[in-house]
Amino acid sequence: MSDLEQYYSVIVDLVKECGVIVKNAYCREKNITLKSSAADLVTETDQKVEEIIISSLKKRYPDHRFIGEESTAGGEKCVLTDSPTWIIDPIDGTTNFVHTFPFCAICVALYINKEAEIGIVYNPVLDQFYSARKGQGAFCNGNPIRVSGQNEIGKSLICTEFGSGRQQDWIDSKLKTMNNMISRCHGIRSLGSCALAMCSIAAGNGDCYYEFGVHAWDYAASAIIVNESGGVVADPQGGPVDLMAQRVICASSEDLLREVQKHIEPIPNQRRDDED
Repeated sequence: MSDLEQYYSVIVDLVKECGVIVKNAYCREKNITLKSSAADLVTETDQKVEEIIISSLKKRYPDHRFIGEESTAGGEKCVLTDSPTWIIDPIDGTTNFVHTFPFCAICVALYINKEAEIGIVYNPVLDQFYSARKGQGAFCNGNPIRVSGQNEIGKSLICTEFGSGRQQDWIDSKLKTMNNMISRCHGIRSLGSCALAMCSIAAGNGDCYYEFGVHAWDYAASAIIVNESGGVVADPQGGPVDLMAQRVICASSEDLLREVQKHIEPIPNQRRDDED
């Protein structure tokens, strides 16, 4: 078994184990803490899942590095180097989880030399297990998935989010972009989970997704799933996708991605570069 095959086997088992924890906690009363705003929530389940994943991987792979949502919130540096790095969102869609809206997911990606090798997005509530390995295709519950291939905005279903940020200029820009889109596409949808929205594009259930104010852990895993399903992932303001830029766009085709980009209101770059 190669190293990557072993990494994949180990993380699949870990994510499924943590999925039981999330599902069991889903309908129970939750202890909620606020982070950056009243819309930026964390629960004891987020913290527990991240601790299990990171501690388990550290025991097996002590030379690997980690970027986790809750550990970063607790003061750990958010640094992507060439070293094998696991990027973890214990529950993407925590607000959904708190309100028992069934779109929340455990997200784990492995990057080596700053390139995605493994991506897993697991919604244990709806039992949707999205996975991808570089060069091996994308899957949901073991079945291959493909993007829709749609290349016309006028025939597209667009997904986006407001996110947890409440800066008025950001809200204004996002509303302007939505206004630009709604007259040009079939419709706009918000799932409350960046990762699951991107996986929906990968599975052909939507055609394009964009968001500003997201973090590396929100889209690191789903980016490889979109790419391996035949889709494209980029920076919404041009150029390749950047995990530290806190913004992302993905689409079923290059043509559609470029067309949607034309109608996005620019938002100031919020790139994070924690010093190593």
